[in-house]
Amino acid sequence: MSVSNATIIYQFFPVVKFKMKICAIICEFNPFHNGHKYLLKHARALSDCTSVLCIMSGNFTQRGEACVLDKYTRAKHAVLGGADCVIELPSAFAVSPAEVFAAGAVKLLSSVPEVTHIAFGCENGNKESYLKAAKILLDENEKFSAVLNRELKNGESYITSYKTAFIDVGGERELVSKPNNILALEYVKAILRLKKDIEIVPVKRSGAGYNDTELHENFSSASAIRANLNSDKIIENVPDYVFKDLKYAFHDEKKFKNYLKLVLSRTSSKDLRRVYGASEGLENKILNLANASFDEIIEKCTSRRYSSTRIRRIICENFLNLYQADCEKFLAADLYLKPLAINGKIADSLFAALAKANYPLVLKGRDRLNLGETALECLKSDEFADGQWQQIAGKTFENKLIILN
Repeated sequence: MSVSNATIIYQFFPVVKFKMKICAIICEFNPFHNGHKYLLKHARALSDCTSVLCIMSGNFTQRGEACVLDKYTRAKHAVLGGADCVIELPSAFAVSPAEVFAAGAVKLLSSVPEVTHIAFGCENGNKESYLKAAKILLDENEKFSAVLNRELKNGESYITSYKTAFIDVGGERELVSKPNNILALEYVKAILRLKKDIEIVPVKRSGAGYNDTELHENFSSASAIRANLNSDKIIENVPDYVFKDLKYAFHDEKKFKNYLKLVLSRTSSKDLRRVYGASEGLENKILNLANASFDEIIEKCTSRRYSSTRIRRIICENFLNLYQADCEKFLAADLYLKPLAINGKIADSLFAALAKANYPLVLKGRDRLNLGETALECLKSDEFADGQWQQIAGKTFENKLIILN
């Protein structure tokens, strides 16, 4: 099926009366590995859905890193690994704090009426515990606020203070102690906030932890794979089709850091304050270190209050011209769905389902004409990010939907 035929299909299939059951997964797949394949398989089985739809970050991640493979290659890997369709999560959300990352992704997936479930990898917990915890965090009652403020006054970091307050009002410690659990809670909060009837499907992670940088047999983290791209042991942790493409991966971290520093050196304090999380004097501290090495900037700005991930993300957002006010505007607006890869065997059914969404599909250049002003701004910010990635990586990719038969 060509992209032109796909365009015709999605324009005329809204009249189809059948209904799919779609399970959504929010992801980065940087790169796609055996653990992700495990998640896709179990998400489909546990949800009993007919299709799996992934909402995937483009070429930059929530940690403020450049992806090792371009977004179309990673989307292709996901479909080969068990997904039916991969839609891009705009960079404005993908390179943002966890709450915004989740809110943007849930906004897109919930615009598709036939998305009935959302699955996510987690370290522990079940459906009931996540719903209870999300309601506690959304409520943030007087006791929660009192404990939070007390801990902050005692000099604890915001994250530590938040955990303490959560536990004091009846939350489970483990649910705010592990990275995947914390992100999962943000997904559930976003669903509850939007009052969407979407069932959550927790899938217990298998293998290494999120931040584990050592390679293991079969199930290693994406962090470990990125840290060991030159190791032959990677072949044990990724499908063959991923391993073949990883020899073309971008992993010149020094080059990326130099680009980030160059843009930072040209940034004013006023502009850096426009970025999510760069406030309370943190923007000045970062800029005062602009002549130091990138690693030194991260080290000297990291504290109990500000994590190293937050600092890296701020610098990456600045590099990509991703500002808080714009992101909030995108969150409030009607946007679009941009498929990157799709299972050609059921493409007609999938396009029929996507055609019922509240937002238009963007498959070809002329589809831009269907977008409102704010949606077009969001799309342009993605195109800018794509250009930056290609320049840094020294690689190009065709901006065209991949259909796998």
